Amino acid sequence: MSRSRLTLLTAAWLVCGANGAAAQQSAADLVVTNGRIYTADGARPVADAMAIRGGRVVFVGDRQGARALTGANTQVLDLAGRTVIPGMTDAHGHVTGLGLSLLNVDLNGTTSFDQVIARVVEKARTTPKGQWIVGRGWDQNDWGDTRWPSHEALSRAVPDHPVALERVDGHAILVNALALQKANITKETKDPAGGQIIRDAQGNAQGVFVDNASGLVERTIPSPSRAQRKEAIKLAIDDMHRWGITGIHDAGAGADVLELYEELGRESALDIRVYAMISDNAATIDAWFKRGPQSGLYDGMLWVRSIKLYQDGALGSRGAALIEPYSDAPGTGLLVSPPEHIKDVATRALRAGFQVNTHAIGDRGNRLVLDSYEAALKAVPTADHRFRVEHAQIIHSDDIPRFAALGVIPSMQASHQTSDMYWAGTRLGETRLRGAYAWRSLLETGTIIPNGSDFPVEYVNPLISFHSAVARQDAKGWPAGGWFPEQRMTREEALKSMSLWPAYAAFQESELGSLATGKRADFVVLDQDVMRVPEAMILDTHVLSTWVGGKRVYERK
Repeated sequence: MSRSRLTLLTAAWLVCGANGAAAQQSAADLVVTNGRIYTADGARPVADAMAIRGGRVVFVGDRQGARALTGANTQVLDLAGRTVIPGMTDAHGHVTGLGLSLLNVDLNGTTSFDQVIARVVEKARTTPKGQWIVGRGWDQNDWGDTRWPSHEALSRAVPDHPVALERVDGHAILVNALALQKANITKETKDPAGGQIIRDAQGNAQGVFVDNASGLVERTIPSPSRAQRKEAIKLAIDDMHRWGITGIHDAGAGADVLELYEELGRESALDIRVYAMISDNAATIDAWFKRGPQSGLYDGMLWVRSIKLYQDGALGSRGAALIEPYSDAPGTGLLVSPPEHIKDVATRALRAGFQVNTHAIGDRGNRLVLDSYEAALKAVPTADHRFRVEHAQIIHSDDIPRFAALGVIPSMQASHQTSDMYWAGTRLGETRLRGAYAWRSLLETGTIIPNGSDFPVEYVNPLISFHSAVARQDAKGWPAGGWFPEQRMTREEALKSMSLWPAYAAFQESELGSLATGKRADFVVLDQDVMRVPEAMILDTHVLSTWVGGKRVYERK
């Protein structure tokens, strides 16, 4: 063989070897193929396949293109025609609240006070005498008698345990006689600012404490231990994965919970993307303002760059602050925080580079928050603040365009509409309902609406909010045609409200929210195509698997 031919063959072998190494290097870790992938990406809304490497999407397109990135060690997920959507993000939930609810008495779904008492009695059988029994989830609007309950029947049934039962919205608690005694509640105990003690005709505490009055009893309840809180967070994460949630905006995390998130991050045990809103505590806020905004800690699992404030209470407990009195009771609701406080924290947050997200439900509550934000932005002009109003349930028509004008994001929970629609008209009257849960009116002004559940107020399943957004009906298809159907979202909007829009509302849109090249590979496999099945079938959809960063964190058995 001539030297020249040998040289050519050697060069060819080197080239082939280099090409083989390059091919192996470019092979994907995971290829998802043979399905219908909704990307929430305007450039390519639907695809057949995608490839993932290093926890990020490296290809979205057809099966042939994905096949080219399949190497010897590539995991192939054959969808067999099933549907993929971006990992769903709940833009407003309470992680420790969910976890603790899984450890305590679950009162969701109870349809009478007797059912509530029966569940507490069952818990008392396995609880040592004298130990507190805590639960959550009752709603007197679902009972035959929708008046506030009185503690007597509960006290007779459970006399040896102090009992504290949080209302479904978290804005009222019901306690028994022993709990009243331990909290030293008497006829002379005064209502605190921003709170109300429900009383009988003689002025005695009836057992229900609304908004800030709840603290009169809650301060006597032993706090969960650090270990219990950590276990609660883990339980909540597992439960969210089961429903296809890959990201959560935790609406109010104290210093202890923030510390636990960081600990889980260091342990590589935080396998859900947490956007934590710092609870309204002066010392905690000051400490984080000094530390500064934190984004994408622990390989993109934790963000701490926002503050959670409260303006008013909830509609179900008549704590939502209204401009005009309630239609079914005297009074205009409660201001949990003075507007001056909202303005002050918002102004300082702008200077420190933090977002502010304020709970407001009533039309007066929403107006006051917008006023406070507007004043803060005049003091510290900021182009891309992305301030949020959490819930934004009832908005005066004059204030709807102010959200887009101020760059304020209405973070809403579609499932609240289908939970509240049975009795909201009684509270508000027909005229105010026109500005209630008004998604289309807000969207047409140019704003976005990140969606969520407010769990454990509502069920964790995000497809409930997806269905509510597009149908404005309950699971039984009531009312026919939808409740104020002109306010519905399209399915494309509903999908973005649970993926891309929460990402934008958390300054994460370059990393999360859609299945596009370069973004983190968070996705969910469904057994039905929620974008095309009849509305009545959406709630029959099951999550088959949940993936975070290209790793499976849940699989349906």
